[in-house]
Amino acid sequence: MDKWFISEAVSRSAESETDRRRLTALVDPGVCAADPAGGGSPSDAAILNFALNLEYLEAEFYLRATTGSGLPDEMTTGTGVRGEVSGGGSVNFSSNFVQRFAKEIAADEMQHVAFLRSALGNAAVARPAISLDTSFTAAATAAGLIKQGESFDPYANDLNFLFAAFLFEDVGVSAFKGSASLLSNKTYLDAAAGLLATEAYHAGIVRSALYSAGLTDDTVFDSVRKISDARNSLDGPTDDDQGVGTATDPNFIPTDENGMCYGRTAQSVLNIVYLSPNQVSSGGFYPAGVNGEIAVSAATA
Repeated sequence: MDKWFISEAVSRSAESETDRRRLTALVDPGVCAADPAGGGSPSDAAILNFALNLEYLEAEFYLRATTGSGLPDEMTTGTGVRGEVSGGGSVNFSSNFVQRFAKEIAADEMQHVAFLRSALGNAAVARPAISLDTSFTAAATAAGLIKQGESFDPYANDLNFLFAAFLFEDVGVSAFKGSASLLSNKTYLDAAAGLLATEAYHAGIVRSALYSAGLTDDTVFDSVRKISDARNSLDGPTDDDQGVGTATDPNFIPTDENGMCYGRTAQSVLNIVYLSPNQVSSGGFYPAGVNGEIAVSAATA
């Protein structure tokens, strides 16, 4: 019974297979070096740390847009290399509606960071280096929103902010959907479901705001489609990403044939945030890569 408890505790707290073997040897040298959990799946801590990397990005994006500054230093420390954030600044919102929901999302994302850091304890990864300037220009150029040599400022106005938020939000929803089934701890699974629901609300309101903007500027629908197509070109052959439709045929809720949210693997999510269809470990919004075990994208080109 004691050995079973040790094995379970090690499996839950370890970041990787190597960690599990080391912890097992420390707490019970008599236990064999083989992974007691088996299966080769990432640990719950590795999955939560992957989510934490994404939440760092979203929190920094929204906080800087609504307050002019990012996360406090004490919420950015942890294992791995702590990086700085380049770019970002207050948006001079013209719409009270957009400004108010942006502030609410910023508060949610900060709470997500705090929750995941608390759940992970000493295993929580530090905030990696994050780009909120050149990365958006690269993404907008790849999507065809701007021409080569031009720059894209996500903080310049309401519409640019909404385009940038759209780039993140659908990815966050599909990331939580794709990783939830990998969690083995029911408490963590319940938390992931809560995070997924909140991110879905965020994505829904951003999509609705973009649809509303499109009613007075029909080029918005084409721009959103281009962003969606760009994500599709990065994350693999499956064509499941969706825009917000048209004025007469809206698509507020992107779902599959069963009316369900589609999911992405962690590697596919990294393809998008690294802005590369190749197997890489850094780039795009994370110039030095993310921290933690899950850090390499897939070769989808």
